[in-house]
Formats: sequence, C-alpha cells, structure tokens
Amino acid sequence: MADMLRDEWRIGLALIGLIALLFGEHELLAGGQALALALTGGVVLLIVMVSTRVAHHAEVIAGKVKDPYGSMVLTLSAVLVEVVILGIVMQAEDASPTLVRDTIYSAVMLDINGLIGLAALLGGLRHGEQSYNDDSGRTYAVMILTAMGISMIVPEFIPHDRRMVYSFFTIGVMAVLYTLFLRMQVGRHSYFFSYTYPRGERAKAAEREDEGGSVMVSGLIVAGGVVLIGLLAEVMNPFMSAGLKNSGAPVGLVAVTVAAISAAPEILTALRAALGNRMQVVVNIAMGASLSTVILTVPVMEALALYTGQPFEMAMTMPQTVMVAITIVVAAINFSDGETNAIEGMTHFVLFATFVMLTIMGL
Repeated sequence: MADMLRDEWRIGLALIGLIALLFGEHELLAGGQALALALTGGVVLLIVMVSTRVAHHAEVIAGKVKDPYGSMVLTLSAVLVEVVILGIVMQAEDASPTLVRDTIYSAVMLDINGLIGLAALLGGLRHGEQSYNDDSGRTYAVMILTAMGISMIVPEFIPHDRRMVYSFFTIGVMAVLYTLFLRMQVGRHSYFFSYTYPRGERAKAAEREDEGGSVMVSGLIVAGGVVLIGLLAEVMNPFMSAGLKNSGAPVGLVAVTVAAISAAPEILTALRAALGNRMQVVVNIAMGASLSTVILTVPVMEALALYTGQPFEMAMTMPQTVMVAITIVVAAINFSDGETNAIEGMTHFVLFATFVMLTIMGL
C-alpha cells in the first residue's frame, strides 16, 4: 500500500492543486492576465501528470489483456480524456464553434505526423528498419480518411439550413462504422493489428507484463484519474479564458493544447515502444488514437452541441483539408510495406513541423 501511494504522488499533487484552486479561484482571477496564464500552464502540467499515470495504468491493463485489446485500452483512455476536457471547455460562454474541429485536426496531426514521425525517426536511427503488420496500417489509413471525409470535409458542401439533419446522419454513421470496426478488430480480423516479434522481443514483453500490477487497481486509478482530469479542466477553463483574452494568441492554440494534453501519454508510450523495436505498438497507438478521436469524439460532441444548441462547425478549412489529405496519402504509402525507417519518420515529422507553422500563422 505504501509503495502504491508513493508511486501515485503525481495524482496526490494534482488533488492538492485542485483543492487550492477551488478555494482561491476568485482571488486568483483578480490577480491579472499574467497570473491567469501562469496558473493555466500550471493546471496543464497537473493534467499531463495525471494523464501519464492514467496512461501507465492503461498500459498495465493492456499488457495483461494483450493486443489488439491492449491498444484499444490505451487509445480509448486517451480519447476519453480528450472528450472530457472538450466537453467542459465547450461549456464556456466564449468557446469557439470550431474548437472541436480544430482539436480533432490537431490530434490527427500530433498522432500521425508528430508521434509516428518522431517514433519512426528515433527507432529507425537505433534499429534501422522496424517491422510491423502492414494490414493494420492500411486498414487504419482508409478508416481515418473515410471518417474524416464524412464528418469534416463533406460538411463544407452542406447548406447551413441542412447541417442539423446531416449532424444526425453523421452520428449514426460514425456509430455503425465504429461498431463494425470493433467487431473486425477483436474478431475475425484481429490478426491485422498484431505482430509476432522475434524471440528476444517476446521475452522482454513478458518481463514487462510480469512487472504490472493488479488489473482491478489499475482500472480504478484510470477511472479516478479521468474524473480528476475533468475537474482540473473545469478549474482551468476560467483561467485560460482570462489569460488569453485580447492576447492576440492564435485561435487554434486552445485546440492544440487540448490535443497535446490527451496525446502526451501516448507519445511517451509510443516512444518507449519504438526504442524497444516494437513498431506495431506505435502504429496501433498512433493510428488507433487518430481513428478513435475522429470516430468517437465527433458524434459525442455533435450530440452535445445539438442538445445544448451551441454553435458548432465541423467543416475543415482549405489548409486543414490539404494537410489531412497529404498526411493520409503519405501514411498510406509509408505503411504499405510493413517496415518503417528514419527517412519515413522524417517525412511525417516535416509534415508535423508544417502543421505547427500553419498554427502559428493562424491558418
């Protein structure tokens, strides 16, 4: 028990910070814009600290249940964090109607270009070519393109007076698409998302599984961590609004922040896997998280917007559409041979750098 409490000091620190901010919120908001920005950064740090523990315990559960179930646990926990934060931030009076769209777009850029790019680059420099099941890469790519096309490209051509009808259609289609995908992932085509590593790598994986703790304890910590993240996001919201007011910061900064918070634990897990020559884990986490973000976040947030009557815009801008198209085409080509290398990693990382530059420019 003492060891567990010592390991979860980040969650304890976040609880203390939450309590302090709840009791001192009004006084701290009166401290000015600079203090509000500093406190926003502090809360983001606390959220990342909690989310890393959530990811750790999701990884423990994943190690016990094996792939493809393991990757599903990791990606779904990250998407759950994202949905919780988005749902709370969207309740603000000054919330942008494009926040969900920009967050999903940012998450896809972070996962496919940032995460896979950095993982394949570092893993390729250490191990050369890294093998994985090419069926998974192709399947994820076509599913992501279909989901983003239906929910974020086609809406640009739908008249505004018919957007509500199309939103209901999107919610239904995404639900059917994800249900069929889950059946494929855990059923007849589950071998698409797994890879048999050499004997040495299998031995290392077995050691990692033995190091894990109880699935029940990890499950409780994951659930409690997600609740804590939601409460921290609720506290962060007024400080972020006050800190960014009239600051001239790019409109997409909040979206990138939300996407980065949810992706941070995935990045750490994927980088460890890439450096350990387990590229299948990287592909499952990065591409699976991108797919889950689109196919789950879109219907949940559209349903919330329809229920609350908040302004909501899912159609991507032209630069966003072009970046997504280039990213999916590059991913489809790179994932066609079952091996990654440093050059392929660099192509994705250059696309990620382009996304960062466009965000800074407010595009």
